[in-house]
Amino acid sequence: MKHTGNIRKMRSLIDNVVEYSLPLYNVLEESEVVEMNPLVGQHIQISFEGEIHCVVTGKKIRKTFGDGMSYDAFMNSPQASPSIIRPELSRIHEGVALRDYDWEMAHHMQPHVAYLSLTSDVKIGVTRETQIPTRWIDQGAVQALVLAETPYRQLAGLIEVALKSHVSDKTNWRNMLKNDYPHADLYEIKDELSNYLSAELQQYVAQDEELVEIEYPVLDYPDKVKSVKLDKNPIIEGKLVGIKGQYLIFEGGIVMNLRSHSGYKISLEY
Repeated sequence: MKHTGNIRKMRSLIDNVVEYSLPLYNVLEESEVVEMNPLVGQHIQISFEGEIHCVVTGKKIRKTFGDGMSYDAFMNSPQASPSIIRPELSRIHEGVALRDYDWEMAHHMQPHVAYLSLTSDVKIGVTRETQIPTRWIDQGAVQALVLAETPYRQLAGLIEVALKSHVSDKTNWRNMLKNDYPHADLYEIKDELSNYLSAELQQYVAQDEELVEIEYPVLDYPDKVKSVKLDKNPIIEGKLVGIKGQYLIFEGGIVMNLRSHSGYKISLEY
């Protein structure tokens, strides 16, 4: 079987195990969706077709910025606004847009959460409420817990800023892919971290939230990992032994981050 198209990040949903699907596009128009879980345990081949298209404009480009953008889109699109990486910079609640008023009203002037997740270690992060649990799955979290609920993005960002000197806001992707993480009680950590918040921010701390546990379709976690990209390896093939986060894990510890290849035109064969 062969499927061809431009990559976007995998979609996911939680059943007993995370179910992954890979959307393929004809430049900007979705052409088909490949169910990925049935491919775990099979030999697959991903071939670069030599074209990259900006995921925002569709323009043919030589390299990507951010997740599949041209340089112009990266510098101007609201999808790459500084408040994406640093939520505390968002000012749309004041009526001030950093790049696009309508887009930021739709995406940032809505309920957000600050959360704790267990990836390679305990980390804190921010996401729109509607992105739960997708955001946690994309990070490869095995557990996650909402720490605070806020009415707009900046407040969740301020909570993250207040706490990231006490807990990491980054994931070690190598350890995440090796399934190497410490035992941690996210409830206890949430209670401890809440004490570091100002009275103004403590009012947003979530109550009675349930711990979410996430299991991935992985047959065998590698002891060592080596990341490969299509730019230097136009054909990536082997037995697919697992999927975690946005990574394909091949036998022998070879891993490929599909999200970082957004916009690349590929052929997937199995």
